[in-house]
Amino acid sequence: MKTLGVDLAAAARKTAVAVIEWGQGTARLVHLALDVDDHHIVELFGTTDMTGIDCPVGWPQALIPFLTGHLNFDAGPVLAHDGIEGRRLLAYRDTDRFVTARTGLIPLSVSADRLAHPAMRCAVIQAKIAAGHSPQPRDGSGRLAEVYPAASLKLWGLNARGYKGRGSTETEQLSLLLRHLCQQAPWLDLGGHEARLAGSDDLFDAVVAALTARSVAVGLTVLPDDVHAAAARSEGWIHLPAGGLDGLIA
Repeated sequence: MKTLGVDLAAAARKTAVAVIEWGQGTARLVHLALDVDDHHIVELFGTTDMTGIDCPVGWPQALIPFLTGHLNFDAGPVLAHDGIEGRRLLAYRDTDRFVTARTGLIPLSVSADRLAHPAMRCAVIQAKIAAGHSPQPRDGSGRLAEVYPAASLKLWGLNARGYKGRGSTETEQLSLLLRHLCQQAPWLDLGGHEARLAGSDDLFDAVVAALTARSVAVGLTVLPDDVHAAAARSEGWIHLPAGGLDGLIA
């Protein structure tokens, strides 16, 4: 099995990908790249078994009627979201609220934060995958699953705070986090890319996304139950690990 992890940015710059090849009791990082365009992502999707993408794959269900109502001067759908609680339904998806309840982490809003730009690109990439391969369900039941590296790390018992950025403190924290990951997953062969991973949180997140993709593939993530299933099919579903890192090795 090969799993692909994608840390998606709004453009090719700072978009990172990682491919991990899984064997009997082993896993090896066989591809790592930064500043990756759509074509390369779609190409890698076609040569791997499961992809974990760190980006929302959909928008809140409430957002469409709200915007359509505003466009058509139809006050009903707009006024239905009056007040802060109403606006939260426009800003956050069902899966975002689930992640917060489960982990204490608050995902960025796909509709009211800078994450909207990568999400627009993600929608285009999903369309390109559909055209070249097949449409992928947004709930992760196909070969593409939405992941959240910070949540994966936290659920694996790793401190996922303070490692993003270019400062000396962030660089030191990233190096420490990488070391702790290697200690918890001694079976993971980073293929000589340790220095690159210690110097780029984008590349590191791509590796975490590829590890989480393996969790999805072997059935070790939290799936949407009947309460969340309909929203997951429309809005997307962030796959949270439901077991430790050792469970990823067959």
